[in-house]
Amino acid sequence: MRAWPVQDAKARFSEMLETCLKDGPQLVTKRGADAAVLVPVEEWNRVKDKSNLSLKEILLSPLGKSDLDIPVRKKLNHRKLPVF
Repeated sequence: MRAWPVQDAKARFSEMLETCLKDGPQLVTKRGADAAVLVPVEEWNRVKDKSNLSLKEILLSPLGKSDLDIPVRKKLNHRKLPVF
């Protein structure tokens, strides 16, 4: 990902857009700090669609199972309740 200072991004936006479409996301910096990212619309839609999933959908999907490290639950030892 190439970094573009905000002045260059403004002055050469068409070039930055073409680079984004050809090479992928482009970073825009402001005073040396990361400020924004220009991404192709296909990638934006893919990320946006994934973010609308509920926790249940994430856990039930193959993606959710591979990304989460869920420990195996142990058998619980219940204590006996006193009789009154």
